[in-house]
Amino acid sequence: MSRSTDVRGLVRATRHAFALGALVACATVGAAPADATQYPGVGRPATPAEIKAWDIDVRPDFQGLPPGSGSVADGQKIWDGKCAMCHGDFGDSNEVFTPLAGGTTQEDIKAGRVASLRNPEQVRTTLMKVSTVSTLWDYIRRAMPWNAPKSLSTNDVYAVLAYLLNLGAIVPDDYVLSDRNIADVQQKMPNRNGMMRMPGLWDVHGTPDVANVACMHDCPVRGAVISSLPGAARGSHGDLADQNRTYGPVRGQGVPTVAAAAKPGDGAGGNDAKMTALADRSGCLVCHGLTSKIVGPGYSDVAAKYHGDPAAQARLEAKVKAGGAGAWGAVPMPAQTQLSDADVHALVQWILGSTN
Repeated sequence: MSRSTDVRGLVRATRHAFALGALVACATVGAAPADATQYPGVGRPATPAEIKAWDIDVRPDFQGLPPGSGSVADGQKIWDGKCAMCHGDFGDSNEVFTPLAGGTTQEDIKAGRVASLRNPEQVRTTLMKVSTVSTLWDYIRRAMPWNAPKSLSTNDVYAVLAYLLNLGAIVPDDYVLSDRNIADVQQKMPNRNGMMRMPGLWDVHGTPDVANVACMHDCPVRGAVISSLPGAARGSHGDLADQNRTYGPVRGQGVPTVAAAAKPGDGAGGNDAKMTALADRSGCLVCHGLTSKIVGPGYSDVAAKYHGDPAAQARLEAKVKAGGAGAWGAVPMPAQTQLSDADVHALVQWILGSTN
């Protein structure tokens, strides 16, 4: 059901295989009505409108890219309001997520390979690693901003990407990125030649490599899998070890999970469990520990600070919805506009009651 027929490495090939099995109901779209009963009790055929809503991927050859445009200047305005709170004004913040920009040079843009990737001490940024500008466009469109994914218009996505590319000195300050010139930008991506295109995996018409021939010889043997993730970035995306398969070698060092910490209420009752689950599901526990600071303050510290303040409930509800910075340091909290008023009220009430 997807346009993505260019299999980007083994991950793409695996995803495609799983998609064929998992989305068998979608394969009946456009078939004879009798086919709809071929798998009784297994959902229903997806409608063309439903498929269209999901089928929005953009290929490296820019198939699937919608028409539109956005300037660096407009992108900066959107960035300041919706992106800087997590990524910093210049995309180099390491407070919430790993940096997006930095580590690339004009020499890298000319060569298409980022030299600093050979330095194990260099913090890896997004613009250092990604090889296709379509990947950035597609990801911003699907997943950003973090608290309200898919809320940006097509032109907004072009503008935000233009500003990000400008931060990497890939496009000038007055650049207007569009579907008509994005292919030109691809020829300036700093690591455009840094991806290995394995025959049979990159091209769906190639011959798959089923012989599993070793590509390296005489590799040094170590007694354990060593993670090269910088200490400053460890845990910035949760417990990496917990996000991998539970068998076989796993890259990523484990970090303590917030969910395992003591709950902020006066016991482990049903309401505490329910509210912890709501906070986790709402993304709150990514930045706030229940009893300790992560990026923002621990909930027990918030409760202690506002204990006995009758205006705290309304004030904190407004702050959760609007976002802000300064009360607990320079790192801002994004506006949580995706949360319902009822959920915000319940969460704040639960947090403030944690010291009672």
